[in-house]
Amino acid sequence: MPATDPVTSARLSKQRRRDTAPEIALRRELHRRGLRFFVDRAPLPGLRRRADLVFPRRRVAVYVDGCFWHRCPIHATDPKNNAEWWATKLATNVRRDRDTDARLAEAGWQVVRVWEHELPTVAADRVAQLLR
Repeated sequence: MPATDPVTSARLSKQRRRDTAPEIALRRELHRRGLRFFVDRAPLPGLRRRADLVFPRRRVAVYVDGCFWHRCPIHATDPKNNAEWWATKLATNVRRDRDTDARLAEAGWQVVRVWEHELPTVAADRVAQLLR
């Protein structure tokens, strides 16, 4: 059984994987502060999970997580159609996020998770603090 009806499926297929508005806003703020970074890059060789922003020399990876896809504690919603499938899918996303965080920490990296609803200046403060 498909996860959604064809109309919803078509809409979801158009969701951006990178260069979302919250991600661009954070990049602009960090760049304004003179910080330079790589975009959409795997922090570790062989790790097929790309970070939104990577500061390789400082070993900092930044992920800008969508409230729906990554289950924000404030804004997460539960789809009503095919609820069981979506619950499994979204829980898998969260498990993968935690696994990614753990793998990077084991390799000596620091991870910053930014929710899409966070102000870019506040998120940039957190990133900049780690880079000091």
